Amino acid sequence: MSRGDGDAGDDRGGDAGDRGSLMARPGPDGRFGEFGGRFVPESLMPACLELEKWFDDAWSDPAFRSELDGLLRHYGGRPTPVTECRRLSERLRIRLLLKREDLAHTGSHKLNNVVGQALLTKRMGKTRMIAETGAGQHGVASATAAALFGLECTVFMGEVDTKRQELNVFRMELLGAEVRSVISGSRTLKDAVNEAMREWVACVETTHYCLGSVMGPHPFPYMVRQLQSVVGAEARAQCRERLAGSDPDVVVACVGGGSNAAGTFAGFVDTPARLIGVEAAGGAAVTNGVPGVLHGMYSRLLQDEVGQIEEAQSISAGLDYPGLGPEHAHLASIGRAEYSSATDDEVLDAFRLLSRTEGIIPALESAHALAWVARNAGTAALPHGSTVLVTLSGRGDKDVAQVREILAGRRDG
Repeated sequence: MSRGDGDAGDDRGGDAGDRGSLMARPGPDGRFGEFGGRFVPESLMPACLELEKWFDDAWSDPAFRSELDGLLRHYGGRPTPVTECRRLSERLRIRLLLKREDLAHTGSHKLNNVVGQALLTKRMGKTRMIAETGAGQHGVASATAAALFGLECTVFMGEVDTKRQELNVFRMELLGAEVRSVISGSRTLKDAVNEAMREWVACVETTHYCLGSVMGPHPFPYMVRQLQSVVGAEARAQCRERLAGSDPDVVVACVGGGSNAAGTFAGFVDTPARLIGVEAAGGAAVTNGVPGVLHGMYSRLLQDEVGQIEEAQSISAGLDYPGLGPEHAHLASIGRAEYSSATDDEVLDAFRLLSRTEGIIPALESAHALAWVARNAGTAALPHGSTVLVTLSGRGDKDVAQVREILAGRRDG
């Protein structure tokens, strides 16, 4: 196994726009403090180095940034609004704002990253994208971008997830993507990533791996965070306009790999706002994990006493990942962000609570963040009168059939 050169913790790198930030560019070895790096087979090292070079060149090119901004605005529906939840705020005795990524094209924040990577695929002269997906939203976004740019697209999805997210499988196929069901291991997101990385090794000359979260070997965690930082930049400006120039007291987002949280936190990390990431209780890599290597990165992972990766469990297909992105592990280690968890029952309650008080059906992933707010409102962790921003990372259409089945089973039981 190999990783990039440089000493762990070296943070000499940095874009002009984020130098000095707590979420600056990682060091030349791709490390955020002790976490990150490139732990990949020798056969993939050239591809990672090539991708870093291409992304750096594109990100510093005003023409690339202008084209990306235009697509996100005129095709993706940005900026997404910040919505004030008046009835739920009154009920919880806080001021609750939602950053509405559920209103972006394809129904989640995933398009922000994918459109940027699709543009990069074209820039590199490649003709095919591959992607992994859990809840299906990244797969749908990848299939959408591939259709828009005339690229071939293959999406790897665990067999378990293809069954609980049948609607998203059909959407991907309708958009022209091939969906490959992964039957190895737990047949969920971790195994979909494994298969996508194997495919990338075999087809790297013509194929770009459009990784969907802030995980994997450098430059993926940094690249995906930069592409998702539009969420936090918009949200901060919108909150300051709504809050008379102030920032929220608390900013909350769900965390699996952690792309929506990383994009949101990037906008607030250098403000006094508390940053809260909420994992699935059946995973909770920050609380229950230990440092280790998976999917080309060094991060906090669920492992047994001999270092074997354990399976995460969650009602949400998008959060049953046995780790989290290395920048989140770093933010936790330095105490800048706090990480908690929500149980499946709390998530179901939050799913229904937002639906019934505000007429907004959240994705089960996003409901984890809402569950933390509902549980802590009026406690020392979230005193009455606090102003809270929650990133609603996606809409819950994809989850309605699953929730109906769960609730029906409980009634029958």
